[in-house]
Amino acid sequence: MDEQGLTDAAILLMSLGEEDAALILRHLSPKEVQKLGETIASTRSVSRERLDEVIMRFAGSTSGQSLFRSDTGEYVRGVLQRALGNDKASMLIERILDDDSLTGIENLKWMEPMSVAEMLRSEHPQIVAAILVHLDPDQAADVARLLPDAMRNEVMYRIATLEGIQPAALEDLNEVLHRLMAGGEKPIKASMGGAKTAADMLNLLGGGMDTKVIEAVRMQNEDLAQEIMDMMFIFDDLLKLDDKAIQSLLKEVASETLIIALKGAAPPLREKFLGNMSSRAADSLREDLESRGPMRLTEVEAQQKEILKTLRRLADEGQVVLGGGGGGDLV
Repeated sequence: MDEQGLTDAAILLMSLGEEDAALILRHLSPKEVQKLGETIASTRSVSRERLDEVIMRFAGSTSGQSLFRSDTGEYVRGVLQRALGNDKASMLIERILDDDSLTGIENLKWMEPMSVAEMLRSEHPQIVAAILVHLDPDQAADVARLLPDAMRNEVMYRIATLEGIQPAALEDLNEVLHRLMAGGEKPIKASMGGAKTAADMLNLLGGGMDTKVIEAVRMQNEDLAQEIMDMMFIFDDLLKLDDKAIQSLLKEVASETLIIALKGAAPPLREKFLGNMSSRAADSLREDLESRGPMRLTEVEAQQKEILKTLRRLADEGQVVLGGGGGGDLV
């Protein structure tokens, strides 16, 4: 959902009242609920004209839709396959159509990373790896960031070498989740892991932790470390994108996010973005960058991570193609 759609959805939810809005939120993912909650919290006032515009657009887009379908399973299958492709959709379809209630992993996705990390600190690295690969990469990265250094390195190595979860390991995983969450008795069927999963998580770690993990993996398996690095994409690698990809990214990134992220970027990368903007927009961005004083590196890295998340979404949707990469005080 782009920024405009997120704002419209927040306005629509606020117009419904607490009870009706809560009924809708129950059907959304944790990440969607978080984004909508943040948007609602930051919305101070909405004009009558803006509210009418949102409601009319919503009414127009739903006026021709039937309220019921005779085969909702086939409808879900068709929509997901069309949106995600057969490979990505099959895993999600299996979970949606086979599970009538939240599994232990689904409950885990609603928890704060600190709480998840605290629960997993005493577990075997193989169990932690098996759990993290079932979380979204950004949540998994947040959890991994909170683990002790040695444990984080071992967990990431196991994620990178994980080609699937055997039945015996699934039993251990379900036992852990049952103990921690008082649920999740149904086996998790997904086969996940590998160098790409590890690379996606490392892209989001930041703070130099990614480099430390790579070096720890290199000590055990140099070829695997190189494979992970080849699959990583860091902020500086945006310079490798073609102009069309940059333009697609600019449409999805908020101005404030771009300003903060580019405060820590090398001049060539700044110019890459400026060169794909209108003269007026480029001049405005230059003024904003010059007028901003020094910013904390953590704040800059956070906004750069947001841009990388957006880029990864666009890549998953087939709108941009990523190349390989590798890979922190005031800037």
